[in-house]
Amino acid sequence: MLLANPRARPIDEPDGRRHIPGKKRGEDRLRRQNVVTLQLFTWWNNATVGSRFTLWRRRAQLIGRDEQGNRYFEEREPSSSDGRKRRWVIYNGVAEASRVPPDWHGWMHHTFDDPPTIDPLRRQSWEREHLPNMTGTPLAYRPPGSLARGEPGEVGTTYEAWSPEGDEPLDTRKEKIR
Repeated sequence: MLLANPRARPIDEPDGRRHIPGKKRGEDRLRRQNVVTLQLFTWWNNATVGSRFTLWRRRAQLIGRDEQGNRYFEEREPSSSDGRKRRWVIYNGVAEASRVPPDWHGWMHHTFDDPPTIDPLRRQSWEREHLPNMTGTPLAYRPPGSLARGEPGEVGTTYEAWSPEGDEPLDTRKEKIR
């Protein structure tokens, strides 16, 4: 039993239940209810009940985890028509496909037979670390002059507005081309 205070001892209540000093009554039950409710109604946050049932029904085994905490599973017996085992990822947090690193992506799509836990992908010296898609977040790229930067700025000097006064009529241009 985990205690809120390591030195705290459970106190026997008159109704036979035990209470730990420093811990609110019903806190654990409420936390479990919130987790179950979150998993029932949010498909984008970790594994849903349906995902867990599918992994259990297909007897999937945990193959490994990546740096972001995503978990990767593979079924024990092939069930597809081409004889390959199905593979799944359970995201740690928001389900965003760009959060899967390249080595695990290759394993998920059967490009590599062995998972990165057994045969890691060799990184080249010029490669950067994998970053998920940052669009829609405060870390998204905003080029100079972008309204999203929030800084007033002028349009660059390389832009020149078109004006119809300086143009020649269309039929005189055709004669110059011939």
